[in-house]
Amino acid sequence: MTSESPDGLGTLYIVSTPIGNLKDITLRALDILASVSLIAAEDTRKTAILLRHYEIETKMTSYFDFNKEKKTPSLLERLKAGNSIAVVSDAGTPGISDPAFYLVRAAVNENISVEAIPGATAFVPALIVSGLPTDRFVFEGFLPAKKGRQKRLNFLKNERRTIVLYESPKRIVKTLGQLFDVFGDRRICIARELTKKFEEIYRGNLEEFCSGKRHVKQKGEFVIIIEGRKDGEEFEKN
Repeated sequence: MTSESPDGLGTLYIVSTPIGNLKDITLRALDILASVSLIAAEDTRKTAILLRHYEIETKMTSYFDFNKEKKTPSLLERLKAGNSIAVVSDAGTPGISDPAFYLVRAAVNENISVEAIPGATAFVPALIVSGLPTDRFVFEGFLPAKKGRQKRLNFLKNERRTIVLYESPKRIVKTLGQLFDVFGDRRICIARELTKKFEEIYRGNLEEFCSGKRHVKQKGEFVIIIEGRKDGEEFEKN
């Protein structure tokens, strides 16, 4: 069941949803989605598939990167009026590489209760099956598409922790080439379409994927796990 703050404000729920397999959702998440007054969805078409599957009829409104500034004030007004709202992303945990952070920050600034409903996320399963160290890692999300991309890669090349990136199918080959050019040959794991029918896990070295010895299917969503700089490697100034 949804909850209210003692002062009568609604609660903003950050609800994790499946990244592919519709069964990867918690019972608590289903309860919240069914009982809030509104679901703010990054992509209402994708969320509609999930809601239909579980016979949830809660109304939706779109909330994505290009309308977040326009939509946030009205969502805050609903919360102040005592209506609870659930935020969902395209897939996975909202607030990671999506606009949910903007709304969470605004709600916190207004002393509105924010609760996270844990669940699926892409980078954690990719990391734990990678075979690379998991005790210390850095999550970078998507690299800058153009401006600042090279600078970010040059900064990351000295990172000792395992590095986690997201990437799109249209840039995966280019990104692997840039990683090899900047980092040199390192162990990597590429997770494609996690939890979905055509899930694939590629493990190997950057050189193999950049020399044509191995190929990655350019479809779906990718998580790239990269070995950190090894002890003994010369530290390079940016």
